Amino acid sequence: MELKEEMVSQQTVYEGIIVNVRRDKARLLDGRITNREVVEHPGGVAVFALDEENRVTLVRQFRYPMGETVLELPAGKLEPGEDPREGALRELAEETGLEPKTFLSMGESFSSPGIFAEKIHLFFARDLVRGNGHPDDGEFLEVLQVPYDQVLDMVRRGEIKDGKTLAGILKASLLMQEQKA
Repeated sequence: MELKEEMVSQQTVYEGIIVNVRRDKARLLDGRITNREVVEHPGGVAVFALDEENRVTLVRQFRYPMGETVLELPAGKLEPGEDPREGALRELAEETGLEPKTFLSMGESFSSPGIFAEKIHLFFARDLVRGNGHPDDGEFLEVLQVPYDQVLDMVRRGEIKDGKTLAGILKASLLMQEQKA
């Protein structure tokens, strides 16, 4: 059975700087019509950067919607039409000043696919060259180098809550296990 809904109509109800919001009508598998609300987003990137001392680069920044400071992998929004690899390299350099010699795709993650049309592209960076970060105007963050085992403990204790960061840590951990085997 193909699990797919057909879009019947689409109406943009909000156009913002970063997101747009649509109200769609969709045909269900049984033929009934239902409402769907979709937040359109250009997508983003997140980078798991591991240095020669087995430390993971994290950034700490205040996230207004959550009302708290959040620990995250270096990450950011893609520009319209931007290649995810180039966007990830750009964000890593801007936020941390790091430039990787080894840079691998770890696939994609969906933020909250029931409502957000946002795809996060995950990358693994190694063999890092350090430089100076230059965050975007109005972007205030603290860069941390955290031992990998401590990052895992932070996940266990619930200190890392960001979804893309959790997905990136999981995918990187699996990749690291495969490389040891």
